[in-house]
Amino acid sequence: MRKRDYLSQLELMVLLATMSSGRDAYGVHISRNIAEKSGRDIALASVYATLERLERKGLVRSALGEPTAERGGKARTYFTVTVAGIQEAREAHATLLRLSADLPALKSGAV
Repeated sequence: MRKRDYLSQLELMVLLATMSSGRDAYGVHISRNIAEKSGRDIALASVYATLERLERKGLVRSALGEPTAERGGKARTYFTVTVAGIQEAREAHATLLRLSADLPALKSGAV
């Protein structure tokens, strides 16, 4: 039996940010989305490395957009989450909810 390959925290954040970015899911937008929603600044290089890893796992798919003059004729690479990626995000979400459901420290805010 093959060992299950679980998502890291960064992989999950990038996957969720890609999902919420919709049609604008390219590296810079995904990075900004993470920063805005989590308060964490993730290096753009880390976002792209994570997207490549997620693509190798079959959780996202990439496609080149149209070249634009504002980018010196270069095309952006856009990412979409696959059905497998959505399922992986659902499983991770459900797992986190189950693990945290009965933790008083999380409910009361006490340290």
